[in-house]
Amino acid sequence: MATARRAVIDVGTNSIKLLVADVTGSDVRPVHEESRQTRLGKGFYETHRLQAEPIARTAEAVWEFAEIARERGADSIRVIATSAARDAINPKDLTVSIERAAGLKTEIITGAREADWAFQGVATHPELSQHPLLLLDVGGGSTEFILGHGARKSFAHSFPLGTVRLLEKFPVSDPPTLAELDASREWVRNLIHSEVMPLLEPALLQEKKCGAVWLVGTGGTTSILARLERKLDRFDREKIDRTILTRQAVAAHREKLWRLPLAERKEIPGLPKQRADVILTGALIFEIVMAEFGFDDLRVSSRGLRYAAVMDSAASLTPKLAFPGSRQRPDCPV
Repeated sequence: MATARRAVIDVGTNSIKLLVADVTGSDVRPVHEESRQTRLGKGFYETHRLQAEPIARTAEAVWEFAEIARERGADSIRVIATSAARDAINPKDLTVSIERAAGLKTEIITGAREADWAFQGVATHPELSQHPLLLLDVGGGSTEFILGHGARKSFAHSFPLGTVRLLEKFPVSDPPTLAELDASREWVRNLIHSEVMPLLEPALLQEKKCGAVWLVGTGGTTSILARLERKLDRFDREKIDRTILTRQAVAAHREKLWRLPLAERKEIPGLPKQRADVILTGALIFEIVMAEFGFDDLRVSSRGLRYAAVMDSAASLTPKLAFPGSRQRPDCPV
């Protein structure tokens, strides 16, 4: 089977991420990865209008990443955009700016496709493909909950819960106050109980008949929590993908982060300085999900959306689930 070198540029609510990889069928070997925070969702959630300055920063970052991809020998470059772009009333302002800057068209993917790709990418890990999984992909503007086993998914849904979205809804002082923490915690818990649980719990109970369900986190928050746990000064995929965080460890990291002012958070080993604000809400989301659903451990996967997007050379991929809250019969794999 032929190997192709492909690139994906992922335009998220908080950051822009580049993956250049050699792809042979379902085997993805990263050649270069990079992330840059452009905060596309800044000032977005009051009006649902993307702002001019974040759009300009994002378009410039896409252009720079496209140049890097070409220098690394990518045969194709794909640009995808997620939550903020699909929720915006002015998405063309973003897509036109990117096309003018980088000469590339942008695919604004649905929540269904984002969930589908996130699970598909994580399931390329041999060990994770052998167990029932509840995958939590926490982004800047949305969180995808995907339940399945191997190639089969029994539940997938994208919820309006993200690190930037939550931080904009409940701005914090420096350092954050206990009242601010309580307000954010209460809002997340209410959303979990009112929107997530009614849809997810029936499917989760069925999936547990196939065996113990593992909670797996993918995305920037879990990679950072793994780096904090292991005190990694740089991104190390092998070590990150071997990390299992206990519920107590996640709670301890959240507690420490919420006690410190921003300047001190920026000095914590393993925490990228540009992520020192949104890690507050990211850690809180995982702590609450683990507590409310009774998960004692969180496995970390650095694979996900971009892995699947780079495997898919076609311009589109039909999601296997219709949203919202769609379910398939969770037959256990033989």
